Amino acid sequence: MIYLKSPSEIAIIKRNGAILKSCFEAISKMIEVGVKKKEIDEVVEDVIAKNKARPAFKGFHGYPAATRISVNDEVVHGIPNGRVLEEGNICGIDIGVYKDGYYADAARTFAVGGISEQTHKLLDVARTALEKGIEKARIGNRLGDISHAVESYVKRNGFSVVKTLVGHGIGQQMHEEPQVPNFGPPAQGPELEEGLVLAIEPMVNVGKSDVYTLQDGWTVVTVDHSYSAHFEDTVAITKDGPQILTR
Repeated sequence: MIYLKSPSEIAIIKRNGAILKSCFEAISKMIEVGVKKKEIDEVVEDVIAKNKARPAFKGFHGYPAATRISVNDEVVHGIPNGRVLEEGNICGIDIGVYKDGYYADAARTFAVGGISEQTHKLLDVARTALEKGIEKARIGNRLGDISHAVESYVKRNGFSVVKTLVGHGIGQQMHEEPQVPNFGPPAQGPELEEGLVLAIEPMVNVGKSDVYTLQDGWTVVTVDHSYSAHFEDTVAITKDGPQILTR
């Protein structure tokens, strides 16, 4: 079942998205060589608490932290721990918040110190792929138009998209219908309607698209251990076009 949101519901999700924006602003000031993953998590949890919200991921299916922090070949769902960020790393940070009965979800990938030219390109391509997907989030388009826009841009630039993990609808539940793949043909799937709210989240690999999960049961890494970047926004489909709720 796909649930369409009213303007008042979208306004709540947007307020929650503003909390996520504050989280990423705090992170951007502390991302540097020598910082530990768990230190980032502590800062984010503090920002969420000060906004009288709840970290959506903490306790979700047993997940132990407020953030999911994934470094280098870790695609998503990396657990914050004592790992120290090093020069040349990239660090994908996925955060969800819950307040007033609704969720918001977003992710950004940060460079740590100086990074290679190829890694710069990876971040640029993944970030732009998200924009390409959002641009297609319009009334009358179909879900496959978002998916195709993401994949075609990534492939044109020589990278691959993860196919076993997808975006999703979001609202009163963290994960709602429909699923939002980052691949597939255009003009397929459900028609996009006003009030649909989606978490669009390209996961882009330098190498192959194949991934696997580590023994911790959470951390997803690339099979070939190539770097991976993750960007995500919560987006509402409105009569005036896509409204990004997490910026």
